Amino acid sequence: MTDLNLQEMKALMYQRPKIDRGYAGQTLHIDLADQEITMAPVTDVMKDKFIGGKGFDLWLLWQAVTGKTRWNDPENAICIASGPMGGTPGYPGSGKSIVTTISPLTSSVIDSNVGGYFGPYLKFSGFDALQMTGKSTEKTIIYIDGIDGKIQLLSAKGLPHGAHEIAGELTDHFGKGKPGHISVVCTGPGAGHTLFGCLNFSWYDAKRKRARYKQAGRGGIGTVFADKGIVAVVARWDRVPLDANQPADLAAAKAVGKQYSKEIVALDPKQNEMARIGTTHLVPIMNDYDCLPVNNFRYGRHPQAGLIGRDVYQALFDPGFDGCWKGCTVACSHGVKDFVPLTGPFKGQAVFVDGPEHETIAGCGSSLGIFDPFTVLEINFYCDNYGLDTISVGTSIAFVMECYEMGLLDQSHTGGLALPFGQRASALELIHQMGRGDGFGQIVGKGIRRMKRIFSEEYGADPRILEDIGMESKGLEFSEYMTKESLAQQGGYGLALKGPSTTRPG
Repeated sequence: MTDLNLQEMKALMYQRPKIDRGYAGQTLHIDLADQEITMAPVTDVMKDKFIGGKGFDLWLLWQAVTGKTRWNDPENAICIASGPMGGTPGYPGSGKSIVTTISPLTSSVIDSNVGGYFGPYLKFSGFDALQMTGKSTEKTIIYIDGIDGKIQLLSAKGLPHGAHEIAGELTDHFGKGKPGHISVVCTGPGAGHTLFGCLNFSWYDAKRKRARYKQAGRGGIGTVFADKGIVAVVARWDRVPLDANQPADLAAAKAVGKQYSKEIVALDPKQNEMARIGTTHLVPIMNDYDCLPVNNFRYGRHPQAGLIGRDVYQALFDPGFDGCWKGCTVACSHGVKDFVPLTGPFKGQAVFVDGPEHETIAGCGSSLGIFDPFTVLEINFYCDNYGLDTISVGTSIAFVMECYEMGLLDQSHTGGLALPFGQRASALELIHQMGRGDGFGQIVGKGIRRMKRIFSEEYGADPRILEDIGMESKGLEFSEYMTKESLAQQGGYGLALKGPSTTRPG
């Protein structure tokens, strides 16, 4: 534990509205520069046109920015919203929320979808969406207490630096002996040193007695979060009964949810095995169909892919129910207990790793030519703790490795690091450098589009080759699928407004 010191800068008491047909009926607005806390109604027009989630986010972002707004301008907003179904217990996926901002990587709108408890807890605390603008001169925690009806802006001193430690300590502090009532959104030091920072959204795992995490990874939302001076956003809420969203027809909602869950319980063991192995089941499938990124997307399969696939991680995952929302039967949030890193600030200490998922395995494993499940776990842990998107990290380091193997870079450029494919120690050192903000990791942390310019203008690399092997579009690094088997996915990677992401296949 650290010497946590929180000082109230601004507070507002409020009357929590009743949820009606999935809506709290208002949004929460935080201006960090002026320390203003305001609320605005959700109109019927907003519900009809935008529904919730990303729609509400885009509407609030549109109201905050102009055509000239850049990612690090004060008026850029970070918006978080659930939807009318959000927080419905027993409905798989209903713990999801969407985060939206202007991206440091693409200079355009980015959104990222994430699990955990925050979206539902925000809504049940009385707000369908949260908009955060401005920049704070103090390291700030935004605390939304739906139980006591109070919002606070708190200056924070004495907190640890890593995302896991921040969320764990704030869960203990605000939980008041009931940590399951708390969800924390935070990032780590790497978000402030790179352009692809992620956000960690927490939920409390009662069995393992610890806060656990899902990531809003894509596009550098964590970097915007850090730039605004936000340490964390914390929501406090208690019970979530079946009628929490007050649907128009409760009986019908229960019946549909029951049938939906019944089908998943019956079919998942025969199909995706999400409740047993999560998205690791995709690794052998992608490898079999020549769609697993290997060595910076040079190849689509590798004979050692099984070493980082479903069977290995099934044996490593800590057994037990792993849903990141109440009653979600998909239960795909697996993790590895008592993993001991070999490098970095947690060297020799037992930690809990949330993951890995398929895209972390492919991006930080096969795409780097690394087929060691424990190295993937270590990269996974440190990326989350430093607040780094594993997809952009993996694709960016893979690009560097191919440049190194082609002679476009050498150790005079990399600060002495040898970076051929498969070099585990150097890949981890780059990630630690991103977390610290030093060395060649500072350059890698700028993302592939900016590295292309630096390697060409400063190192003399052939820009045509860099364009050919740098796997990005619109500034966003490719997500971890070979697209050659899907014209729709190829089109999505090249044409989607947010850039090449799994959630925009076409």
